[in-house]
Amino acid sequence: MMKNSVTYCFLTILLQLNAVWCMAQFKIDESNRNPYWSLNGERLLSAPEEGLWSIATDWQQDWMEGWKHEQPEKVEESGDWVIVSGKMMFPQGTLLLRDAYRKEKGNLVRCRRRYEWQGSDTLHRVNLTVRLRLKGERMQTFMPGILYYGNKNGAKINPDVIPVYRGMPGEFAVFEDHRFPMPFVMLENATKKYAAAVHTTPSPVRGAVLNDQWWSMGVEAGEGYTDFVLYSGPIGYNNKHGVAKALQFSPMPYTQTYIDMEPGRIIEKEFCVELYEIGAEGTGFQRPLYTSLDLYKPYDAESFTDYRTIIREKYRFARNRWIDFGKGAEGFNMYDLSQGKAIVMGWCGQADSPGYALQLLENELGDEEIPSMVQHAMDFLSTFPVDAETGMFPVGYNGKEFFGGDPVSCGQAMYNFAKAIVWARKTGRYKTEGWERFLRRCCDGQSRIILRADWNPRSTAEAFCIAPLAIASKLFGESVYRQAAEKAAQIFADRHLKMNGCYWGGTLDATCEDKEGAWAAFQGFLELYEQEHTDKYLQWAKHAMDVCLSYVVVWDIPLPAGRLADYHFRTTGWTVVSPQNQHIDVYGVLFAPEVYRMGIYLKDDRLKKLARVMYRSCFQLTNAYGSQGEQLQQTNFAQRGDMSNVHKLRGGYSEGWTVFWITAHFLNAAAKFEEMNVIP
Repeated sequence: MMKNSVTYCFLTILLQLNAVWCMAQFKIDESNRNPYWSLNGERLLSAPEEGLWSIATDWQQDWMEGWKHEQPEKVEESGDWVIVSGKMMFPQGTLLLRDAYRKEKGNLVRCRRRYEWQGSDTLHRVNLTVRLRLKGERMQTFMPGILYYGNKNGAKINPDVIPVYRGMPGEFAVFEDHRFPMPFVMLENATKKYAAAVHTTPSPVRGAVLNDQWWSMGVEAGEGYTDFVLYSGPIGYNNKHGVAKALQFSPMPYTQTYIDMEPGRIIEKEFCVELYEIGAEGTGFQRPLYTSLDLYKPYDAESFTDYRTIIREKYRFARNRWIDFGKGAEGFNMYDLSQGKAIVMGWCGQADSPGYALQLLENELGDEEIPSMVQHAMDFLSTFPVDAETGMFPVGYNGKEFFGGDPVSCGQAMYNFAKAIVWARKTGRYKTEGWERFLRRCCDGQSRIILRADWNPRSTAEAFCIAPLAIASKLFGESVYRQAAEKAAQIFADRHLKMNGCYWGGTLDATCEDKEGAWAAFQGFLELYEQEHTDKYLQWAKHAMDVCLSYVVVWDIPLPAGRLADYHFRTTGWTVVSPQNQHIDVYGVLFAPEVYRMGIYLKDDRLKKLARVMYRSCFQLTNAYGSQGEQLQQTNFAQRGDMSNVHKLRGGYSEGWTVFWITAHFLNAAAKFEEMNVIP
């Protein structure tokens, strides 16, 4: 076996990590009957000193008050379970308390907490809790889709708009269960190289005063520690109690989140805990991410629409977007005709994408007009003017003028040009001289800028140039393009691998951490690995991919009455947009093939199975016209429609914004699957 082979490299790492993870221990303290977790002999995670169980019995100023605490009275064993129990006395009666703990695979510990009210009257204004205290100063926090090591990049731009968390004593960040695409919270101690995570089984709360009230999960920082917290409803962030991240630019009040427990009421909350060492700063989030996959197993692709139906329907809709401004200005319209006419490359327009995708899908689709559409669309896009100094270009044309231009759109367009040229050369069926001139002008300028000593990219958006530069270097035999791609990759790796500033800036309607920024780096790192087969690029690609995957929903979030519930909509496989824009969308479709390829390289079938679900699940809600909307409201968040009542946002669906990317990404991903000879 070659020493630099992928198998050797990752098998060695896996063995090392397994050896490390086995050092964590879970025990019951004989002195107070409390559970605790230790690592290398040091007790790091346990219940707060005041008690294993904590109940709030009043509600004041949008938060819990009237705390009561209790310790266990009894310990017993039942099969694989260790059970601790106790009771809490109230004037109206007794609240029975019980935790059942069981060790599971990989040092994971599952707990089922039970509250049973045996009083004679209803216990009013109550909040039930789970609190686990992790030792450490100002630890980094990771909440999938919500908080990425504090959202440091977003905090520099709009700290009042997005959730921000620095781990300072007194800070808190607590969110609704249904807001988490992967239901866990992680804390990382980068100095002492350990991390812990709490996974919850998300659930609504019986006895809630509010309609559709769910449990919540998050963290609260203290002096020398941080508490993992699960609450029966209360939420808050950015030093504000009782608010939900409900709008793009502001929170909304979400208070009175207590419950009433009538006599005989039993409420249970299940969660899992893991404590482990980490090899490097910025990697603590990766283990619980795969634990979440193992817990939820989101792999049932066969329950969704089949692949061939998807590409036929998406292509049918794409045909309806073809427009002709005259004099050779023709291509795919970004908008529904009722919203306007514009041929736009990259981001929302993706007019460049079919030039690559339809070449590979032609045989499957069987439309003899495809070659003509590909040729004409790419020929027109090749006429867009390129700035010789920077390689940037306007990305849109509205029949009168060219407009727009940004790193995201330009980088994505360059990638699709490069892929279109690669496949056109293989078949020899297309005239690519104009396409190649356009791409060369872009790469010449981009390389010149990147290789300057003072190049300082603003965000990870500019990582979208890495993959097309790498491909173009091979296409045209230009080593300078590869040098630029490798320099850019190194800069973004240096910035993001430690997560002291997570991948960000890849979507144009948010200025914070986002999956699109992570995708830009993931795509670039993976392209360099596939060309050079250097292990570091594969490791970088895995890190960026794991951030991308943290936005993927791994469970079916139950939905209230509304457009989504009308269709028994299933959220598994869809992706949260960003900490600023908390709806879900189909964007993960685009990088599903790369997730599949990583499953091959890492010999991890979980990734291959997840990729299939990501592609096929996202076809849901496609209507009879072949159209899908962009914004689905799985949590208390909306960007469109009536946004006046926070309690009516969840379950909504904004179907009017039907920009072309929603269609193009399915075709683009299908082409990449075709390259692998994989039917998802």
